[in-house]
Amino acid sequence: MVDRALVIGGTGPTGPSLVQGLLDQGFAVTILHTGRHEVDSIPDTVEHLHTNPFRIDELAATVGDRTWDIVYAMYGRLRDIAPWFAGKTPKFVAVGGVPSYRGFVLPELLWPPGLTVPAREHFPRSGADENDKTAKMVASEELVFHHHPNGTLFRYPIIYGPGQLIPREWLVVKRVLDGRRRMIVADGGLTLRTAGYGPNVGHALSLVANQQEISAGKLYNVGDEDCLTTAQTITVLASALDTEMELVSLPAALATPARPFQMAEHTLHQMMGVDLIRHELGYRDLVPAVEGLAATARHLRDNPIPADSLMQLRLQDPFDYAVEDQLMDAYRGVEENLRSIAGSYDPEFRDRYAPGSDDWRLVTPKN
Repeated sequence: MVDRALVIGGTGPTGPSLVQGLLDQGFAVTILHTGRHEVDSIPDTVEHLHTNPFRIDELAATVGDRTWDIVYAMYGRLRDIAPWFAGKTPKFVAVGGVPSYRGFVLPELLWPPGLTVPAREHFPRSGADENDKTAKMVASEELVFHHHPNGTLFRYPIIYGPGQLIPREWLVVKRVLDGRRRMIVADGGLTLRTAGYGPNVGHALSLVANQQEISAGKLYNVGDEDCLTTAQTITVLASALDTEMELVSLPAALATPARPFQMAEHTLHQMMGVDLIRHELGYRDLVPAVEGLAATARHLRDNPIPADSLMQLRLQDPFDYAVEDQLMDAYRGVEENLRSIAGSYDPEFRDRYAPGSDDWRLVTPKN
């Protein structure tokens, strides 16, 4: 008898890869979604159930007394879906998010402030003293395991690729298309923040289907194996469009135009460890991060986001190039004045492995 899988959602950035992974493992797959966003990458052999996953009464009426061997809850109201499927499936897999970690929203709640690198699955979770939204996310996680003790939950990072909800990569692509060749980054663009290419993340979820015993009662971070800095990410995106983008570094307090791409007001790292899915489930990227970013840039170039769309409003970038230029030029003027002072502090410092370091000599301190 063929095992059956239900995917609630399935048409977003990670769904098609999950569906294909389940089909490759021999599952008969059904997807339950609104029907508003059909995608060509879902094979015709997949059954579609159209209803509203955010209304449990409508979902219940559509599903009826049907059962599946595994259910993936990727869309809808998890706090309603998880209890409803209790006793109706032997395996329940749910999706949450990395903001569930304590300190993700308010770094000052941790000491020292900010998440350590990498943040691992056992780290403390957010509470009501941090953010109401993240506290609800944590409550939903607890609800999943309360009703499905052998269930599995994945914490999503930034998701990029076709179908993504908030395509921050558009902030680079649009600048390239507008003829911009320099862009502000905060603190050198050195921030690490976990992201996942949609097909990679969907593939990770599919690995649970035939490893249910290993994944029972587990929570996994998910994302690309390689984590690029902000500067590296922007460089890859621009290069995919045959453009070299000059990155102008400003202190985070002044680099306000960099915040929409950073998706934060600070430059502290938000890098989640993905070692657990690699070692326990055998996860490996289907597509390397650099290739995924390049494909995303080309997709956005060919499918530009309308200027007056809700999606662009959610990105919170005014694309005020005049102010950006004014800020970059003013800071560079100040920077030039400071170079002579900075250089006079320790002009003879040499890294011990740098070329010419054998000629390094101690400078006798002045009294």
